[in-house]
Parts: sequence; C-alpha cells; structure tokens
Amino acid sequence: MHEFSIITNIIEIVEEKLKQLNANIVHDVEMDVGEMAGIDFDALDFAWQHATKSALLKDAKLVVNKIEARAKCEGCSHEFIINDFYTPCPKCGIFKNDIFQGKELKVKAINID
Repeated sequence: MHEFSIITNIIEIVEEKLKQLNANIVHDVEMDVGEMAGIDFDALDFAWQHATKSALLKDAKLVVNKIEARAKCEGCSHEFIINDFYTPCPKCGIFKNDIFQGKELKVKAINID
C-alpha cells in the first residue's frame, strides 16, 4: 500500500512547515489527487487516520480534491473525460490520447495556527 508512504511523506512536510513557522496546530491538509494518479482514495484516508496519531496532527483533517481525468486526442484534438488509460477517443475512435489532467498528486494547502 503506497498510500501509507505518501501520507508519511506529507506528514514530514507538514511537521517541517510547523517548525519553520513556529506553529502548533494543524487544522487540515488539502490535496489535489487525480483520478488517474494510481491512488486508492479509501486507502489514502485509512493511512491518514492511522498515521496522524501525533499530538500536532491528531485532530487534523485530510481534504482531498478529486481531479477528473481529461485527455486530448492526438488525432482529432477532441478533449474528453477519460476513465482509464485505454479509452478511445469518442469522436474518432483512435487510442492515441494525451492525458492532460487527472494525474495530479500534490499538497495544495496546509491550514495551521
């Protein structure tokens, strides 16, 4: 389950920011996660619940913005929602697509005091 290592890395980032800013409380951590990022959202939530037992993070919430996957057909330039890596273009039917949205995995904001 690589979601646990992702959460562990996020916690390290948050704890470093707390030290830099001399803050004591984390209210929430907001992330953008694309639907094609290879992340199991339930596993991510489970990992957060179990990894945030430290005093600074015990009440912090994880806010996940799910980013819809979108692709552009390399043949006809049609843009469309894509559900997997093997979805053909709904306009021309070819399989050469450039996924330009939906692979994100980043911390967007940390709300601290």
